[in-house]
Amino acid sequence: MNDIAEALRPVAIPAEDEALRAPLRAFLRETLARVAPHVRARSWMGYDAEFSRALARQGWLGLTLPREYGGQARSSYARFVVSEELLAWGAPVSAHWIADRQTAPLILRYGSPAQRAFYLPRIARGEAFFCIGMSEPDTGSDLASIRTRADRDGAGWRLNGRKIWTTNAHRSHYMCALVRTSGPAQDRHQGLSQFIIDMSLPGVSVRPIEDIAGDTHFCEVLFDDVRLPADALIGTQGAGWEQVTAELTLERSGPERLYSSMVLIDCWLAWARTRPCQLHTVALAGRIAARVATLRAMSLAVAERLQHGHNPALQGVLVKDLGTEFERDVADWIAADLGAADAAQPDPELARTLAYITRISPTFSLRGGTRHILRGIIARQLGLR
Repeated sequence: MNDIAEALRPVAIPAEDEALRAPLRAFLRETLARVAPHVRARSWMGYDAEFSRALARQGWLGLTLPREYGGQARSSYARFVVSEELLAWGAPVSAHWIADRQTAPLILRYGSPAQRAFYLPRIARGEAFFCIGMSEPDTGSDLASIRTRADRDGAGWRLNGRKIWTTNAHRSHYMCALVRTSGPAQDRHQGLSQFIIDMSLPGVSVRPIEDIAGDTHFCEVLFDDVRLPADALIGTQGAGWEQVTAELTLERSGPERLYSSMVLIDCWLAWARTRPCQLHTVALAGRIAARVATLRAMSLAVAERLQHGHNPALQGVLVKDLGTEFERDVADWIAADLGAADAAQPDPELARTLAYITRISPTFSLRGGTRHILRGIIARQLGLR
């Protein structure tokens, strides 16, 4: 436990990275001024390819990538600042988010020189959008039991199988997929490899699935004898589990695991300031502020570990579990506060924003690994199972 506490100790963002906030806020204020809160509440699920390219033109994508690949060679703190501001404003970042957050670092660490030279500059320019191929229809949250398979086919590979919960697969240029390259599903962590799949290849078909809020980012992807070139393999054949574990740390630990309800919070606070002061509202504002401050400090501590080359897998899981619990609870807390506000009718935009977050919030604790899976990881890491 002392090791965990040490790894999550409070850290400060360096001044040169904090300096990114002012120009980014000015850009967001101008760009998002006319976007309604219930639209911005989609946060990192909001899709706007041109917005992503506009960020790239400002140098705000690929911040941590080396300059030779089109990046800025900035620290993990710099990327934290940019991510935090984008999410707090509810910017539509979904187009580039996966590629910038996890695929680019994965390729930088495990990819071949040719893969790094081809993909990383395109990611930094907002020209290559990626989706993630992890979950499958028949395996639930048990990632190690995946059945999608790539078999040797001459110099390349032949891919067959299915993936689901593949966010923005219908809009992405590429998928970074975890598939089996040897042995049966019972081999669990053995025989898994990662591939970059061009989504335009023959045999790749995508079925968007509409969610309860009317959005279609959730997709099923089918592979029917898809022929992949030899250089589609990332890293070493059979090393997929190690690679995907490092990738999941990047996915689970960022500020998107606590800011999904931030636009709703701001909308509620703006409405509350127009009302006579009520103790239940003040108490809730204090509870939210305390929780955000704590979770933000934990997430920033993970960024600090990444900056120094560590793999804070356990810390990332803790941040994800606690963060998604918080952002899911926010909708219930605010709904209860509105119900106690002397039957006052909230602003219609607040009502629309609350309705959206209420409908979508059950997914917060599922994406990036369900709570049951994450708590099993925590228990195992602590020697409790």
